[in-house]
Amino acid sequence: MKRKKILVVLGGTSKERKISLQTGEACFSSIKRIGYKVKKFDPAKNLLNEINNSDVDVIFNALHGKDGEDGNAQTYFEYLRIPYTHSGVITSMNAMDKVISKKIFKENKILSPKYCVINSSKFEKINLKKIIKNIFSNNTVVVKPSNEGSSIGVKICKNFNTVKKACSLLKKKYENLIIEKFIGGQEIQVAVLNNKALGAIELKPKRSFYDYKAKYSKSAKTSHIMPANISKRKYNEVLKIAERTHKALKCRGVTRCDFKFFKNKFYLLEINTQPGMTNLSLVPEIAQYKGITFDNLIKNLIRDASINK
Repeated sequence: MKRKKILVVLGGTSKERKISLQTGEACFSSIKRIGYKVKKFDPAKNLLNEINNSDVDVIFNALHGKDGEDGNAQTYFEYLRIPYTHSGVITSMNAMDKVISKKIFKENKILSPKYCVINSSKFEKINLKKIIKNIFSNNTVVVKPSNEGSSIGVKICKNFNTVKKACSLLKKKYENLIIEKFIGGQEIQVAVLNNKALGAIELKPKRSFYDYKAKYSKSAKTSHIMPANISKRKYNEVLKIAERTHKALKCRGVTRCDFKFFKNKFYLLEINTQPGMTNLSLVPEIAQYKGITFDNLIKNLIRDASINK
């Protein structure tokens, strides 16, 4: 195995480029420590189809966001016939698209917040006020793009004017928006590796919610509580829900499910098929608690690399 040549694909052109570079560098260092031959490839500098498949045994996908975890990069890896880490084309596309993933959650009886979809091209023709009143009874809602990660573009809106303002802003950049009922309660996230849940962590952001800064900036001082401060019965329950979600979407490698725990119920917000691997990332922290070192986590993902998934 150690003679294998690993290519870490990192960076890219999405809004999560900065985090992808951090994830990629951490994974590159780990792969080097393990003893594999390793190189880096940034799709922002060279096209993915320029990867030389005769010189690469495994692609470690460290991309985040658009073109990295939505099935696009995975399509290139399949075309090149190079085994790659994490989930395949269809799974990545379905998980990244919150409209599709919400339908899969519902089909599998996985509780998720009530929502509606707004198509940006039809925005001027709809009666937004009526939609909000009928579906959400004027409660606090979350407005977000249907296909972004890392809480990019997420707006919490407490009245109609802020909903309208958020939609007007986001419709210029995104084709579909989701308006979702805001769920309070505890922020719980679960890591799943090879179909088995590793553990659940609780997050206590000091900011208004667990936004981009709360996720990636030490100065935001988000508290990480491992294991999550819930009863043993509920802890096991959320692990099982995360495993069911991972399997329902046919995920591979590692995923992270983001939940809200409110009034004794878990609401699944989304599943992330390319979770971060930075020094503030949750999956390595959960794995560490379970006794899995960062290097062993990376080694596990490389061993699971494949095509036709």
